[in-house]
Amino acid sequence: MRRHLNLQSLLLCFASLTLVSSAYAQQDFSNVEIISHHVAGSVYYLEGRGGNIGLSIGEDGIVMIDDQYAPLTDKIVASIRNLNDGEIRFLINTHVHGDHTGGNENLGNRGVLILARDEVRVRLAEQASEAALPVLTYSEAITIHLNGEEVYAFSVPPAHTDGDTFIYFKDSDVVHTGDVFRTTAFPVIDTNNGGTLKGTLEALGRLIGVAGPNTKILPGHGVVSSRDDVMEFRDMVLDVSGQVAGLLEMNMSYEQVAAADPSAAYNAQYGDPDRFLTALFTELGGEL
Repeated sequence: MRRHLNLQSLLLCFASLTLVSSAYAQQDFSNVEIISHHVAGSVYYLEGRGGNIGLSIGEDGIVMIDDQYAPLTDKIVASIRNLNDGEIRFLINTHVHGDHTGGNENLGNRGVLILARDEVRVRLAEQASEAALPVLTYSEAITIHLNGEEVYAFSVPPAHTDGDTFIYFKDSDVVHTGDVFRTTAFPVIDTNNGGTLKGTLEALGRLIGVAGPNTKILPGHGVVSSRDDVMEFRDMVLDVSGQVAGLLEMNMSYEQVAAADPSAAYNAQYGDPDRFLTALFTELGGEL
């Protein structure tokens, strides 16, 4: 059965997209503070505006995970220098989004070697300069040996996007998840960039399998977490998606599904569920 959003909903959707684009264009980064946190072993992360930046720091130099927005590059580099004055040797992009790759061009022009999955380079090539593109790409996995640390970057099924990578700092026992896992909001399944519900569940399952009881999980957004936290997050996705599937079996429209509030038990923790519910609705067979 075909389902449609009414005209008012469509207009609100377009208005929302316009406002979001405008907000990004008009962001003021002048007062953004870059705050460093030690996670474990050689691994730190930087909190600023955008995705959490992971760092492996030691005598051999620095491995960097993601780089937030271009206007923040100087502040980010200065914060890194407060931790270590070594060379930034490698930058790994966890996925394509600009709050994780916006500094690529600046760092690429400084001679930093950028790595990412094949899919990330393809998508970045449609919107960014040559200097911002990964110069080394992989389809499955790649390992960097630096600072006595085995930095294992491996692909996961299409989840947040179709180019997601987890990075496991094996000796420090820390995993950077990019935006597949976050503590600040419901999952963002970016279907326009190849994200899927099925892949999200598979990727979270793989994360649970890789992590041990003491592994530190560094999310794309939010605070350092544990394997138990990831399990709770995965179980929430299963619960809400199961409820949406049941409502679809009753031939409900999206408006009716949203009104039924299948994420009610989690809204206080994760905020506005609309984008998440929209992605679930369409992937489970509904048509907007």
